[in-house]
Parts: sequence; C-alpha cells; structure tokens
Amino acid sequence: MSAAAHLLSRKGVHPDVWQADTLAGAPARVLATGDALLDAQLPGGGWPLGALNEILQPAGVHSEWRLLLPALARSGTGAVVLVGAPYLPFSPALGAQGLAPKRLLWVSASLGAQRLWATEQALRCADVDAVLAWLVQVRPEQLRRLQMAAAEFDKLLFVVRPEQAQAESSPAALRLWLAPSEQQGDALEVRALKRRGPPMSESLHLTARPARLSRLLAAPEYALDRPSARV
Repeated sequence: MSAAAHLLSRKGVHPDVWQADTLAGAPARVLATGDALLDAQLPGGGWPLGALNEILQPAGVHSEWRLLLPALARSGTGAVVLVGAPYLPFSPALGAQGLAPKRLLWVSASLGAQRLWATEQALRCADVDAVLAWLVQVRPEQLRRLQMAAAEFDKLLFVVRPEQAQAESSPAALRLWLAPSEQQGDALEVRALKRRGPPMSESLHLTARPARLSRLLAAPEYALDRPSARV
C-alpha cells in the first residue's frame, strides 16, 4: 500500500473508494478481452459491461475485429448487432474463432442520426448481447444516451470512431487507441486514452491473430482478396 493510500485508510476512507494512483476495480461486470496482457491494464480485468467502450483508430485502419472478436465470441448466444459496419464481415474467419455467423445482425445505416437511433434500439432489445457501432460525428450528449442505455440494460457496447475524436470529450468508461503495430509485425498497438486509473505509460503490443485463424486465412479457398471482407 502506498503512503497516500495508508494515510487515507487511517482517515477512515471506505475501501471501495477509488484512489487515482491505482487501477480501479470493475464498476460492475466485465468480460475478458481474450488477451491477458490487455486484461491486466483494464479496470476489473476486461471490457466493462453496461458501459460505453470507445475504440479510436487512424484513417483507413480497421483492426477492431482483431481486438474485439474474442470477447464478442464469448458474449453469449444472442445477437451481435453491427451498426454502420464499413465492410461485410468474413464469416469463415469469425466462425473459426467461435462467433457463429448466425448471431450477426448487420444494420446498414449511412446517416449519423440513423446509426445513433439503431444503436440505442439494439441496446434496448432483450435478444441482443452486444452492439458494435461505427460513429464518425457524434456529440458527447448523444454518446451519453448510449452510455445510459448500455447501463440500463447491461449490454456490451463498443463504439468505433476516428482518432481525431480524442480531442473531444466523451462519457466512455474506457477509451482506447488502436492501430497495427509498426514494431512487431502482425500485432496490434493499443493505448489507453481514458481508463479509471493512472495513465498507461507505454503502448501494448498484442498478438493480432491466433494460430487457428492464421492457418484459416492462409488456406487458398479463404484468401482475402475481396475488398468487401475484413476480419
């Protein structure tokens, strides 16, 4: 225990009170990310349920599936709703990692207002386990509505936005920056822009593909030469 924490404990501060120099525990339930290195850096050890998880990426980067797929595959048996996805998911690759294609519900919406409405309605649907929405321009109060809906119905919610959004305020419980790693080949670089705890001093470099998926993608019949497919 740090000296400051010891002093606070002597002053009668309740042990549930979060202290800013420590990584907070989970506010409610969490779902493991599938990567122990990332779990160790997240409050509670995983993605918070009933909260807004925001993923920011540089222009032209679409690595969200590589980061989120392990958790989505274990999120339950209900629907995983994709709102405004830029590409059609590659079903064989998703199935190889445990996410049954029949669970996917793709909502095609081009306008921001349509995506916001569809995301909120999906969060309120009892048959939905997780929602993944791609939102480009969105105001903090609109994100707050999604945060409140996720909390009310205890849903797993991810919102994917461009990296320029990091200059804007956000009610997200967790905000990560994501891009392919320039140091470790086929890996992902992850930085925590916002978490309940001290700033992350260094980026994480996570394995992007498990061996099973790599073998699948190397098979000639599953070659990813179609621009509409992404994993």
